[in-house]
Amino acid sequence: MKKVFKIEQDRLKPDRAVDAIKNELRKYAKREKKKDLPNKKTMYWDFECKFGKTADLATECTFEEISTQLNSVVADGWHECYVEVIAKAVDKPLKEEIIEE
Repeated sequence: MKKVFKIEQDRLKPDRAVDAIKNELRKYAKREKKKDLPNKKTMYWDFECKFGKTADLATECTFEEISTQLNSVVADGWHECYVEVIAKAVDKPLKEEIIEE
């Protein structure tokens, strides 16, 4: 998902617009996680994210950081923001076996 969200809208106050954006992002993540993985035992869904005022100014961040950054958007007076979230299948980290002596 690559999208420019409007913060200032005619029908919504900026705080409610931010809540609507967060809700849309959560729904997208939930929908992507339902898709089948190539190997369910060794893989999981991860997200490559970017957030910024425009697509050119967007910086990489984690999915959780988008929510905290959206909270400061209204205080900073932004009119719109760019969010990019791309799902990818990633191998799970290997667990090291504990050897008891």
